[in-house]
Amino acid sequence: ERVGSLIALRSPRARGPGAMDMLDVLDVEATDVVRVILQFCRENGLESTFAALQEEAQVSLNAVESVNGFVEDIRAGRWEAVLQAATTISIPQPKLAALYEQIVLELVELRDGNSARQLLRNAEPLHWLATEAPDRYKHLELLSAKPYWDPREAYPEGSSRDGRRAAVADLLADEVTEAPPSRLLALIGQALKWQRLNGMLPKGGKLDLLRNAAPARMREEEERPTRTAKEISFGKKSHPEIVKFSPDGLWLVTGSSDGFIEVREPESGKLSKQLNYQAEDALMMHEAAVLCLDFTRDAELLATGCQGGTIKVWKLAAGQCVRRFAKAHEQGITCLAFARDSSQLVSGSFDGTARLHGLRSGKLLREFRGHTSYVNDVLWSSDGGRIVTASSDGTARVWEAKSAECVCTLRPPHPNASGTAALCSLALWPSNAEHIAICSKTAAVHLMSFSGQLIKSFESEGADFVHCAVSPRGEWVYAAGADQKLHCFASFSGKLENSLKVADKDLIGAAHHPFRNIVATWACDGLLRLWVP
Repeated sequence: ERVGSLIALRSPRARGPGAMDMLDVLDVEATDVVRVILQFCRENGLESTFAALQEEAQVSLNAVESVNGFVEDIRAGRWEAVLQAATTISIPQPKLAALYEQIVLELVELRDGNSARQLLRNAEPLHWLATEAPDRYKHLELLSAKPYWDPREAYPEGSSRDGRRAAVADLLADEVTEAPPSRLLALIGQALKWQRLNGMLPKGGKLDLLRNAAPARMREEEERPTRTAKEISFGKKSHPEIVKFSPDGLWLVTGSSDGFIEVREPESGKLSKQLNYQAEDALMMHEAAVLCLDFTRDAELLATGCQGGTIKVWKLAAGQCVRRFAKAHEQGITCLAFARDSSQLVSGSFDGTARLHGLRSGKLLREFRGHTSYVNDVLWSSDGGRIVTASSDGTARVWEAKSAECVCTLRPPHPNASGTAALCSLALWPSNAEHIAICSKTAAVHLMSFSGQLIKSFESEGADFVHCAVSPRGEWVYAAGADQKLHCFASFSGKLENSLKVADKDLIGAAHHPFRNIVATWACDGLLRLWVP
């Protein structure tokens, strides 16, 4: 947005199903945000950054730590401090010229005619004075050329140096405001205290301020899994339907056939008791099986969809439902994906459609029709302009997000040239934003471009695949098979490196941690397993 517009700050004190409409809104001028950053730059000696930001944004700091101190500096003739402060203030030319005029007079009084003449030649406010008030400018030139100092020539009758300083101080005092020091750090500190009180910060002594999370570990060298690290049982009457790691790597969230949504530790799989609501056994839940979920990029919001066609949006740190889309589809919700800016949510369903929902309005924005069977997966392109859906009708469709127009239909190859197979899942390719991995219900995962070009296929001679996942850097492709095995492909060569037996009943899916070598698999045997090299 252009500097000068308003920024709406929203305080999420939401309660109940319509909570998104109850957010407190406080409008802050965008120019004030720039001023806070300018103050930080000035206080920390970032003069080049200060000057570049001030010039590009066309915003001046217009604030001093103390107006009284600024006025006192003028009255005492501490001109170096006054000029340094003046560079951060947008002062009208007539007032700025009066300041420089007084400085020239005092340089002459100190018998420093050379400095006075240099200032007359180079200072922009005095150039303005030469044009707009040539008599005053010529008067300064004459005084600076004289070998002596006569206060009667410098100051009109009834005036004096102290009187002129006081007049200049009164002129400039109207142009500045007073701001406490270190305002940016103070605001951040206050925000962190509020987040801590509301359970929105991770426990521990360190925080990655940009990510609003505990410092992330460096990504490990990618290795395929070889052994089970943890095994978590959901009991005989339940099993996980969907499992995903949060984008920041802090959580592993499961949605189960009994309707519960559980936030777990990503390394142990244990239910996290760091979250107060889970420590009190007040779990997030649906009234029907939870089939899909997705996170916003900052992992603050979690969307879940159930067999009954309802979507809920949760504030993950508080376990609070802040938006509910009742009957978002006529049948069960199979897949969800947040837009990059978290303002919209796209869903797919057994009813064969994908729908785009507005988070703030709670309304259906667009519907994507064209598939002739279930929509099994959905994702956004990296640029946020397109939506891709995968269907049991054997096609993946690329849609323009704004118009809901289908711009391309992808048809992955089938072993039988005239056959078709359901497309089970999608994954963006990490190293190329225009490539997408498509898992079809054959023994193959296909890498295709958004325009429909086949780039590579990862094939096995075993059972059909039901789901796929790609490692964070794209070095490995994992395919969950109907043979209860996890098939591990090296992406560069396309070679099948290993097949692990990971389940005792039908395997449902696989997920990869965003920066660690942890792969989660889940199945109808009621077990969630975590695999490591």
